[in-house]
Amino acid sequence: MHPDPVPLPAPVAAEAAPGTRRGRWPVVAWSLWDWGSAAFNAVITTFVFTRWLTSDAFVDPAVVAAGGDALDAALAEHSTWLGWGLTAAGVLIALTAPLAGTRADGSGRRRRGLAVQTAVTVALCAAMALVRPDPDSLTANLLLGIALLAAANVTFELGSVHYNALLPRVATPATLGRISGLGWGAGYVGGIVLLLILFVGFINPEVGWFGVTGDDGQNIRVAVLVSALWFGAFAVPVLLAVPDAPDAGTAARRRPGVVEAYRRIVADVRDLWRTSRSTVLFLLASAVYRDGLAGVFTFGAVIASGTFGFSASEVVVFAIAANVVAGVSTVLAGLLDDRVGPRALIVGSLVGLVVAGVSTFALAGAGTSAFWVCGLLLCVFVGPAQSASRSLLTRVAPDGRESQIFGLYATTGRAASFLAPMAFATFVAVSGSQRWGILGLVLVIGIGLAALLPLRLPASASPVRPGPRDPR
Repeated sequence: MHPDPVPLPAPVAAEAAPGTRRGRWPVVAWSLWDWGSAAFNAVITTFVFTRWLTSDAFVDPAVVAAGGDALDAALAEHSTWLGWGLTAAGVLIALTAPLAGTRADGSGRRRRGLAVQTAVTVALCAAMALVRPDPDSLTANLLLGIALLAAANVTFELGSVHYNALLPRVATPATLGRISGLGWGAGYVGGIVLLLILFVGFINPEVGWFGVTGDDGQNIRVAVLVSALWFGAFAVPVLLAVPDAPDAGTAARRRPGVVEAYRRIVADVRDLWRTSRSTVLFLLASAVYRDGLAGVFTFGAVIASGTFGFSASEVVVFAIAANVVAGVSTVLAGLLDDRVGPRALIVGSLVGLVVAGVSTFALAGAGTSAFWVCGLLLCVFVGPAQSASRSLLTRVAPDGRESQIFGLYATTGRAASFLAPMAFATFVAVSGSQRWGILGLVLVIGIGLAALLPLRLPASASPVRPGPRDPR
C-alpha cells in the first residue's frame, strides 16, 4: 500500500499565490505563448518541415527518377537519420529538463529561462530556412536540417518547463483548470490559423505571395521563416505581463550550481517519493498515457490514409478539422476541470479515448465516413486529457518547486516516448495489417489509465470553488 500523501498547503480559493498577477491581460499574455508555439508544433515538427526533410526533395534526382526499391531505401534511410536525431534530443531533454527546472526554482527567475530558451528556439527555427535541397549537397543539407530540428526540440521542451511553471502566476487555485485549458486550446487554434495562412499563401499555389514558388524548396523555407517570426512575436507578451515570484531577486543569489542542482534533484525525488509517493506515480502514469495521446496524432494520418482510404488532400482537411475539435473541446473542458477536478476529467477522457479507439478498429474498412466520426471523437478527448494533466500537476506541485516538477514531467514523458510507436509497429508487424495498430495505441492509453486509477492524490488535486471575492 502507498503511504498517504502529505497534505500540501491548500490556498484559499479567493486568494492567488503570492505574486500572482490579477486581471485578464496576464492570462491572455500567458496563453499567447501557447498560440505562438503552435508554429513549432504544427509547422516545424508535424506537417511541413519534418515531412519535407523525409521527402524525395533530399534524394538524388537520379534515384527519384528510377523510383522503386532504391527510392524506398533512400527515404527509409533519411527517416532513420531523423529518428536518431530526435532520439538524441530526447536523451538531452531527459537529462537537462529537471536540471533547468531545479535551477529556475532556486533562482525564482522563470521568465528569464523562458525568454532565453524561446529566443534560441526561434533562432534555430529561422536558421532552418537555410536548409536547401541542393543536388550538390543533399546529405549535408539534410543533416543540417535534422541537427537544427533536434536542437530546437531540446530548447523548446526546456522553455515549456518554465512556461508551465508560470501558470500559478496567472491563475488562482479556482481557475487553474480553465486557464490551462485556454492555453491548450489557443495552441490548437493558433496552429490552424498559421497552417491556413501558409497553405494559402506559400505552400499550395504554384506562385504564392511575394512571388514565392516551390523552386529550391523556397515555399517551405519561407513558411519556416514565417513560423519563426510568428512564434517570436507571440512569445513576447508573457515576458512582459506575467511576473516571477516576489522574492526572485533575493532567490537568484541562491541559484545552485550544476553539480549541486543534480544532487538536489536526487534528494528532491527521494523526498517526493517519501512524502508524496502518489505524485511520483502520477508522473509515471501520465508519461504512459501522454505517449498514447501523442500516438493518436502521430499515426492518425497514417491510419486515415492506409486503413480508411483518405487521399492526401482529405488528410489535410481532416487535420484542420481535428485541431478545431480538439481546441474547442479543450477550452470547454477547462471549465469542467475547475468543477469536477482534473483527475476526474483525465479519467473520463482516457475512457472516452479507449472506447473511440476500439470503435475505430471495429469500423476499419467501413469507409471515410466512419473515420470522420471516430477520428473526431478521438480528438474530443485528446486535448482535455493533456490540459487536465498540466492542471493536476500544477495543483499538487509543492510551492516553490513548480519548475522542478515540470522538469520531471518532461523527463518522464520523454522516457516513455517509445511506447506508442513500438506498440503500433508491433501490432502491425504481428498481424500483417495496419488496422491492428489502432489497438496498439489503445493498449498504451489503457495501461496509463490502469496506472492512474488506484493513485491517491493530495487533497490539493481536488476542485476548488471560487470564493465570492474572486474576480474570475
